[in-house]
Amino acid sequence: MLARRFLGCVFVLILLAVAGAVLVYQYGGSMLIRSATPKVAFERPAAGSEPTYADLRAWLSRPGAELADARWNPDGVAAPATDASTAATFYVHPTTYLATDRWNAPLRPGGQAETNLRLFLKSQASAFGSMSQVWAPRYRQAAYGAFLLDSADAQSALDLAYHDVRAAFDQFLRELPAATPVILAGHSQGALHLTRLLAERRARLGNRLVAAYVVGWPVGAKADLPAMGLPACSAGDQSGCLLSWQSFGEPANAKLVMDAWVGTDGLGGTKRTRGEMVCVNPLTGTLGGNANPAANLGTLIPDRAMAAATLQRGAVGATCEEGLLKLTGAIPNLGPFVLPGNNYHVYDYALFWANIRADAERRLAAWRGR
Repeated sequence: MLARRFLGCVFVLILLAVAGAVLVYQYGGSMLIRSATPKVAFERPAAGSEPTYADLRAWLSRPGAELADARWNPDGVAAPATDASTAATFYVHPTTYLATDRWNAPLRPGGQAETNLRLFLKSQASAFGSMSQVWAPRYRQAAYGAFLLDSADAQSALDLAYHDVRAAFDQFLRELPAATPVILAGHSQGALHLTRLLAERRARLGNRLVAAYVVGWPVGAKADLPAMGLPACSAGDQSGCLLSWQSFGEPANAKLVMDAWVGTDGLGGTKRTRGEMVCVNPLTGTLGGNANPAANLGTLIPDRAMAAATLQRGAVGATCEEGLLKLTGAIPNLGPFVLPGNNYHVYDYALFWANIRADAERRLAAWRGR
């Protein structure tokens, strides 16, 4: 079944991330950096070896290729009887490659990394599968270690990954009928690449953008949004806007996130500041919104065997405070591997899966009714 081992491999990612975070707390990050940094120097791939996105094999999902994972529904949730062919979602997956043998993953990484790609389609991209065709490119993602160092090798790895994403997006636009509305969605590394993509390619979308879900990566209201050409979503029925959030339980400790982000150069060239981090509440669809658990239409919950997933309504509320999305209510047991600081990073989509689906459907309707 499509839900087989749902979130099981995602939990493995959390476990590995937790191990790294514990090392940061105990050893100041030096052991984590040594253990996770690729053991070789970055080598630029040979000319002509880049992915060809006109080839179906360069995609995890797209029209003409297998879309089952992207159209997955939780147990007990019927697929909506809607025509998904009249809208398109461009989805960029997060990091799944944790090996240290290279700075960028192969296009088909194999093993656990490949399995996790499919699982992220189910736990994240599937939220958009009811109202749109999901285009999800394979790309030579930067390895986990690239996010631990401020080095030329790390930047080269991120640049290579981004250039693949940009090439895939350009092919996506070439093949898409001109009037088709577009949703952008990504998480973590995928969200990082979307911020740069919007800064460089926003004009090519014209008025076709329904919304951009830039989740699990900080976005600055002053330092980033003007360069991306988008406002943060201030109303639940607004189109052409951006949603971004980072989920934390209470008490929240976001020091690792803040220390890595505050003071860095924004897309517009100004320094990012703590007070400008964008938080759009996925339960309300509004900037700085607050909502009690009753507003949650469904959190994805795996069974004990991690063989299936169901939706649990009304369990998790959320409020935006100081740029973070603080979780309230009786948070379901998603496993023992939530990150230190009560960081629910890997669950940014799963916590609000049904609301994200409803939000995208509402914004698409608003776009069509302009």
